[in-house]
Amino acid sequence: MQQAYVFEDARSGCVAFLVNNDGRKVIQIQFRNNAYSLRPKSIGILQNCKTLIYETAKVNVPKNMRVTTPVHTFNVPDKWEVFRETIPTFSGTSLRANTLLEHTKLTKDKTDYLWYTLRFKRDSTCTKPSLFVESSGHVVHVFVNNALAGSGHGSRDIRAVKLQVPVSLVNGQNNISILSGMVGLPDSGAYMERKSYGLTKAQISCDGTKTIDLSRSQWGYSVGLLGEKVRLHQWRNLKRVKWSNNNAGLIKNHPLTWYKTMFDAPSGDGPVGLNMESMGKGEMWVNGESIGRYWVSFLTPSGHPSQSIYHIPRAFLKPSGNLLVVLEEEGGDPLGISLNTISVVGSNQSQSQLS
Repeated sequence: MQQAYVFEDARSGCVAFLVNNDGRKVIQIQFRNNAYSLRPKSIGILQNCKTLIYETAKVNVPKNMRVTTPVHTFNVPDKWEVFRETIPTFSGTSLRANTLLEHTKLTKDKTDYLWYTLRFKRDSTCTKPSLFVESSGHVVHVFVNNALAGSGHGSRDIRAVKLQVPVSLVNGQNNISILSGMVGLPDSGAYMERKSYGLTKAQISCDGTKTIDLSRSQWGYSVGLLGEKVRLHQWRNLKRVKWSNNNAGLIKNHPLTWYKTMFDAPSGDGPVGLNMESMGKGEMWVNGESIGRYWVSFLTPSGHPSQSIYHIPRAFLKPSGNLLVVLEEEGGDPLGISLNTISVVGSNQSQSQLS
């Protein structure tokens, strides 16, 4: 469990590497009549085969801390404008098929989103209806008659999305619209061309006794969101849709909503970040440049988002009049978004800006 590697000659001198392979305890090693203490799974370097000058398991660096300072909070409802996505229906689609089509063959990597739509005629015998969907994509959102009925997503361990939600159906014709979302694709591995994504099953259950398979119904398809198609995040396209002002009660917790507001850049030249912890899942842009996708509602096993602050390069910013556009997919609270400066404070240094 312990080894020594020695490099030595008369001209260059001597250097030794002492290795402790024991992963559980500190070991006292005797080497050339000297004793050395090595931590578990550690390597010690002996200068002149005598003086311990470095040990891999012992880290000697100054302690430092990253400091996030909010400099602007977007908490004034009147400063925001809102555009709600239109939920497509079967009658508004031109691409149709009597089967569930694969997601990426239709989106062709141009968008994360594909709408599956159909018309379902309910009769009086279907009581307590619920909708079951299964998808090999990453996210699904179910809308019935333009109202969100439920959402689901997979994970690293559970790849298939399975969602069963009670739905409110009217007697007669109902519009069912299911949004399938992706969060990137594998970039390596065998048989990538055989992988498929998107909806694989859809069923209506009536009172838990009768099941109606919708998979072979006539489906209508719509690729992407309206805001994406008109490139709503860019200055020149803002007027292509009708934005509205909302008070605090109407601005929060709406799925598939675009938000826009203006802000001034913080003084200085240090790093700037957006804290998106109050939101759910979506994407944000500053002055037409994507700051990235966020998914703060998807928590780690410790119960926290893996990331909530997103860097805005200073090169994207003007001193004043910067445009922030946010697409919220699930429903969040934009009044909780904040603009932050980032710095580090070290034990042996004064506060300095991160580079």
